[in-house]
Amino acid sequence: MLLTISTDHRPATDLGYLLHKNPSAHHRVELGFGQAHVFYPEANEAHCTVAVVVEVDPVGLVRSRRGAKGGDFSLGLYVNDRPYAISSFMSVALGRVFSTAMAGRSKERPELTDVAIPLVVRLPVTPCRGGAAVATRLFEPLGYEVAAAAIPLDPRFPAWGDSAYLDLTLSATLTLQRLLEHLFVLLPVLDDDKHYWVGPSEIDKLLRRGGEWLPAHPERELITRRYLRHDRQLTREALARLMEDDVADPDASLARYDAEEQAVEKPINLNEQRLRAVVGAIGASGARRVLDLGCGEGRLVGQLLREQGIEKVVGLDVSVRALETAARRLHLDTIGPSQRARVELLQGSLGYRDARLAGFDAAALVEVLEHLDPSRLGSCERTVFAHARPSTVIVTTPNVEYNVRFASLPAGRFRHRDHRFEWTRTEFADWCEQVGARHGYSVALSGVGTEDPAVGFSTQMAVFTR
Repeated sequence: MLLTISTDHRPATDLGYLLHKNPSAHHRVELGFGQAHVFYPEANEAHCTVAVVVEVDPVGLVRSRRGAKGGDFSLGLYVNDRPYAISSFMSVALGRVFSTAMAGRSKERPELTDVAIPLVVRLPVTPCRGGAAVATRLFEPLGYEVAAAAIPLDPRFPAWGDSAYLDLTLSATLTLQRLLEHLFVLLPVLDDDKHYWVGPSEIDKLLRRGGEWLPAHPERELITRRYLRHDRQLTREALARLMEDDVADPDASLARYDAEEQAVEKPINLNEQRLRAVVGAIGASGARRVLDLGCGEGRLVGQLLREQGIEKVVGLDVSVRALETAARRLHLDTIGPSQRARVELLQGSLGYRDARLAGFDAAALVEVLEHLDPSRLGSCERTVFAHARPSTVIVTTPNVEYNVRFASLPAGRFRHRDHRFEWTRTEFADWCEQVGARHGYSVALSGVGTEDPAVGFSTQMAVFTR
């Protein structure tokens, strides 16, 4: 079986430092089921490709099987696709031959490990239960462009149709460590099978390789179930642990920070003014289907549901606990069926493409951006403006210049201790202009609250339209 990873990062031969494999050498690693070979078909300043070839010995594999029924013979154990098709054998091989790279270490060039570089993965024979649609659902939310072509059973006889295998190409700009983690977890998920017994230790392995990106993946349940070979008990335990990690995210540990921010802004009743301004902008847009991205405890969702012209409101948040609070606030368990059909709460992250966010007229991001690490703003931008692409996007964010007007806020401190940044008016305007230009939106800037002649509005607001 064959897998290649290519880059045109300059110099492209940095790939060798990241993988701890010299491009001029042929590397061979003995595995319990065969051998893995690593070599570079091409390695120069402009382009570099590493190939991983895994040779599976099906006879040796059968001989080493433990717990096989004595004397039973099955031709399927000897004659199968495992030596040729990408499967859990490749996943295990990647973990062995690129273990240092998967741990995010580079002895010679440690500064490279955190650099996102353009990478293209080719998997020419990939079994995928569910076909190209499943491959797309698994990789697109992680930022990949997916090219998946079904391999015909026999090109000479088109009437026979397609096989269960894909010629799969994945392209993305990300760190090599994250790419290897994605492949390690998702290759056996595509195949929906593993060549070894799955026990409780597999949960730890899944969380170790997927703990940072899997909780927010829209297909996390499918991934977890397939990775654990449909074992119900293991799947339930793994999902519970994923959710435990997630709950510690924005709401449980940040509740007191939210209270601090509200105390700072309460004298000018800023939160209510923000919500009224956003609801007004949504109403002026004529939107009927609305997204509240980063909905928190559902305050904006509740106000939008009071607007008769709005047919559907969907709130998305990364925190399960925040969504539970929102559900209680909105009385979702007791409201009538017609009103209940108008609202939906989803768990997810703006860092990943999510097909559930497509087809809406407007989206609101109310005091959300400043909670993101600057390095994740690009992912959020692509999720909202490139993939979801509502006709109207409304963004609010603090104006850091106004902070001097809050008597209770110490000098130099942000309004909320989880804020990664707070923009000046010029910085926000520049970001809005660049986002609009990249994605075909015009933008109108305004503010919320009373405008101070020296420092502007307390909250900055942008309305993007296309």
